[in-house]
Amino acid sequence: MTIEEISKDNVSDLAQLVLYLWPECNYKEEFQNGLKILESKTETAFIAKNHGIYLGFIQLALRYEFVEGTSTSPVLYMEGIYVDPCHRKEGIAKRLIEVAERWGKATGCTEMASDTEITNQLSIQFHHSVGFEEVNRLVTFKKKI
Repeated sequence: MTIEEISKDNVSDLAQLVLYLWPECNYKEEFQNGLKILESKTETAFIAKNHGIYLGFIQLALRYEFVEGTSTSPVLYMEGIYVDPCHRKEGIAKRLIEVAERWGKATGCTEMASDTEITNQLSIQFHHSVGFEEVNRLVTFKKKI
């Protein structure tokens, strides 16, 4: 298995993988988002590939604003991570996290953060399994005015 950083050659594959994680999104928007990431100095993505098949990705950003539970800036933020369900428990997500950590350290980060929905127990368990510690639980609200 190899881990590739996002490039013009795999941005369409990244867009397809994003739709598995966030099915409410659409391919065209995610492809455009991938092109934006290619030009960014504060965002990147890495894709796991095995025998020519893309199996997962991690999308990252450097956040300079306040990030819950952190005390430094910038903070490496995991915007999303996905591994094909048929290939989970094979160490792919762990390798993606390791690559992310190296990228974060190279950009001056000493902390990594992430979030998930309060009801997503699978994601919460995953975060714990790769070394994240929970710092807060939050319910957000909105009101039309």
